[in-house]
Amino acid sequence: MWYGILCGLLAGAFWGTIFVMPRWLAEFSPMELALGRYLAYGLITLLLLAPRLNGLLGRLTRDDCKVLLRHALAGNIVYYLLLSTGVQLAGVAAASLIIGLLPLSVTLLGRRDHGALPLRHLAWPLALVVAGIACINIDVFTHANGSGQPWPIVALGMLCAFGALLCWTWYAVDNARFLKRNPHYSGAEWSGLYGLSTGVVALALAVVVYACGGVGGAGRDGLARDWWHFWGVVTMVALGASVVGNQLWNIACRRVPVTLSGQLLLFEILFGLLYGFIYLRQTPRPLELAAIVLLIAGVAGSVWRHARPPAAALQAPPA
Repeated sequence: MWYGILCGLLAGAFWGTIFVMPRWLAEFSPMELALGRYLAYGLITLLLLAPRLNGLLGRLTRDDCKVLLRHALAGNIVYYLLLSTGVQLAGVAAASLIIGLLPLSVTLLGRRDHGALPLRHLAWPLALVVAGIACINIDVFTHANGSGQPWPIVALGMLCAFGALLCWTWYAVDNARFLKRNPHYSGAEWSGLYGLSTGVVALALAVVVYACGGVGGAGRDGLARDWWHFWGVVTMVALGASVVGNQLWNIACRRVPVTLSGQLLLFEILFGLLYGFIYLRQTPRPLELAAIVLLIAGVAGSVWRHARPPAAALQAPPA
């Protein structure tokens, strides 16, 4: 389990880079960022799997292909598009308030899985996590400017953010369950197949969007954009966050209960905050610092509870 926790922490360190990518590439739309990242992800995994691709594809069943397709959509493309649309329509504050519930939603959905502790045994770690998420969002609301959007537009944006929350919650739990049921795929093999399926879906979507004039061309101000810089950044993020990060997460999913993997998702938030502070050359505000301490304490408490479960919890089915 401790090896799985370490892999979950490192996955969060790589995933945290996606929070600063929009700042590096502010002149590009969310659609362009998503398609660029996932096309690069698919190409990198294709190159990595090329020597053994035929044998790996030969092991795929029709059910495996269905799983890969729905994971590529729910875990990557649809999730990212819903999230970015929610941020644009409702603002960062409202969207982050909803997406910040991700560790809790994954824990609740996976509470009946094998090895999961009853929620009453995770009460105080979850309470610390809730307090940390509350601190983050109070700080965001306190320092955010008004969106100026009509309330129906804001409501639509919040609905999109809630859809993104549902997408990734379902993907995280379904992926963990699949890996535990199918040990004949290693974490690296399944991550590679996941990357290939995401790249194929992104390529098909890119052709449609490009034909409709939704990507490419000049920026918002009619100025030419640096596409070499774009492809360099999205390739770097695809290699780190998607290829390496997803492989580490698959290893973690096999080795820790789903109720603990939900808490490990907080490392993505923590590293995203850290990278943001470094990029902006800022120090955390008091509420941000309190949130970091509370989140770390919540994850540490959840790890401790899973490492030393009460005897009654081992005998009784999860509540």
